[in-house]
Amino acid sequence: MCRWAAYRGMPIPLEQIVSAPGHSLIEQSHHATEAKTATNGDGFGIAWYGEHPEPGRYRDVLPAWSDCNLKSLARQIRSPLFLAHVRASTGGATSRDNCHPFVNGKWSFMHNGQIAGFEKIRRPMEAALCDRLYQARQGTTDSELLFLLALEFGLETDPAAAFAQAIRFALSEAARAGVRELVRFTAAFSDGETLHAIRYSNDAQAPTLYSAPTCNNQGHCLVSEPFKDTDTKWHEIPAGSFVTLTAGGISSARFDPAQTDAVKVAEVA
Repeated sequence: MCRWAAYRGMPIPLEQIVSAPGHSLIEQSHHATEAKTATNGDGFGIAWYGEHPEPGRYRDVLPAWSDCNLKSLARQIRSPLFLAHVRASTGGATSRDNCHPFVNGKWSFMHNGQIAGFEKIRRPMEAALCDRLYQARQGTTDSELLFLLALEFGLETDPAAAFAQAIRFALSEAARAGVRELVRFTAAFSDGETLHAIRYSNDAQAPTLYSAPTCNNQGHCLVSEPFKDTDTKWHEIPAGSFVTLTAGGISSARFDPAQTDAVKVAEVA
């Protein structure tokens, strides 16, 4: 399973999340403690927002711990909102196009999890995309396809409902194909203004997600597993949650794709 970290707040160098902390994301790329495998060496990527609506992005197939450019870039680039990901493939070749985060217009997206039996349902999932989004598909992963389906189903106007519909669609196609109906989905995504995250699984093994105020309370971080920082108090996000980070703070709501109204009344996390 992959590891990822996302940040929203006052502009900071990316290194404060990606490489500097104890048990940073780069350390997690070869020594994760809350994943099925300790090594996440099938590539990495970062997406960050700055002067333009569309995010900048840097991805490569090298393991994060062995790319000297990553540490250099993370030290120099400052951003108020960014996503960073180290990949452990559950399907799809190790290629730059399969490395997260994925980007479409102003949106960026990264994911930890899987769709069981994806190769058996990939074709009907792709067929649900309009021509523009189908042509935007660059890689072969289930993660990118779920992202594009969410865009197809209204991500611009209702992010929670869009991802709920995408997950329901994958599960219904799995049932139709007679394969295991399983989606494990812990993801972060943003339009450059708001940072969202979802922790969900239709079994009891949703990939982990934690949150904490960071950088002297000037920002907030969402991570697959906590950094080792005695001054930071990490909060585990429960399974079945939709998290929203804005300039006004963080809120959490129940996320249940089985319900037509996927997100219930929000509460402060």
